[in-house]
Amino acid sequence: MVGISRQRYYRSFWITESKRAKADQVIQLVNSLRVMMPRLGTRKLYHMLEPSLQSLHVGRDKLFRILKANDMLIKPKRNYRITTDSHHRFRKHKNLIEDMLLEHPEQVWVSDITYIGGRDRNCYLSLVTDAYSKKIMGYDVSNSLAAQGALSALNMAIKQRMYKESLIHHSDRGLQYCSNDYQKILKKKNIKPSMTESYDPYANAIAERVNGILKQEFLLEDYHVNIQTMKLLVEDAITIYNTKRPHWSCYMKTPEQMHKQNRVKIRTYKNKYSCKDSPTTIS
Repeated sequence: MVGISRQRYYRSFWITESKRAKADQVIQLVNSLRVMMPRLGTRKLYHMLEPSLQSLHVGRDKLFRILKANDMLIKPKRNYRITTDSHHRFRKHKNLIEDMLLEHPEQVWVSDITYIGGRDRNCYLSLVTDAYSKKIMGYDVSNSLAAQGALSALNMAIKQRMYKESLIHHSDRGLQYCSNDYQKILKKKNIKPSMTESYDPYANAIAERVNGILKQEFLLEDYHVNIQTMKLLVEDAITIYNTKRPHWSCYMKTPEQMHKQNRVKIRTYKNKYSCKDSPTTIS
């Protein structure tokens, strides 16, 4: 009556059911990763799931379409709060890493402090991250912006150090990093201090990026828990970040994999004014 054969009519139902079944399988695979990394992006999902997706004949574009149809694409968040007090009596150091080529792990460490756990809670995360591998070397969770949290993160990083080559420690000009106690440890361990010379957060882009990953992808900004529970959540998130999560600037290697080699030339985080295309410089 409508010019369609019986076979074609029923085949359309079979194709629809087949597509739905395939989409359900893809969503199950995605959810298996997002249990650990709740806001992991689609490109990283595709990289981690590529063998399984290929067996289902699902490419990257089809993965995007399936996630979009099921409202599972990640929308970036914007959240910036100041934790840096640079108006103090302590000495501020020069920026030693501007336009420096990153060639191996433990050439430059970057440090920063950020809020976690929501605006109504005084909970702060101090991080020391390797600029080349993006591995978080040291961290501390505290309920104060006192220098002790940053000192604890630095001491943890020093204990995890694998290489004994010359090392630069880069940070903003915050009171914690300029304090006598912090600078005394750097001097004792022969680590050269370097600091940003502007108030632009892009000047410490690697540290800001790692902060954002932990807060947004691992939802550390959304947990309203006591500090003991937050410490456990942070420990779990950093373990997954270091050992499971592929990093764009490391050509989809994990930070742990990247830290154990020195052959890969990393991509850079460009600042908002940069038109450089060099894959190995710190912007």
